[in-house]
Amino acid sequence: MKLLVNFSRGKGRKPIIAQVVRDTGVLISVERAVIDSSEGEALIDVPDDQCELVRDTMTKLGANVRILEHGVSLNESECVDCGACISICPREVFSFDPGLKLLLSEERCIICGKCVEACPHHALTVQV
Repeated sequence: MKLLVNFSRGKGRKPIIAQVVRDTGVLISVERAVIDSSEGEALIDVPDDQCELVRDTMTKLGANVRILEHGVSLNESECVDCGACISICPREVFSFDPGLKLLLSEERCIICGKCVEACPHHALTVQV
């Protein structure tokens, strides 16, 4: 399950993700992170059955955590299977089937938004 974690360093420079791994024993995969001197946002992936434990522990440490049910969504009625999203995606979320129909592997999405910007028909959206 993917979690979007926002945190502020105003309360100190504690390594929140490392502390949660230590305290819960849950291994966390960081898929994307943007952190500066005052705040940060990280997209993490945790086992589905440990999602609530990780969320609750991070919340107690001062982070704002949202469970993301979906990554990128494709509006098939708008998509013309042009493939603009394929070349821009850093995680190979998109591919073509043998008939050149666009396929989507949503679970690979890191919600970077690059595909949304690249789509000339506005057929892609991200749920953030």
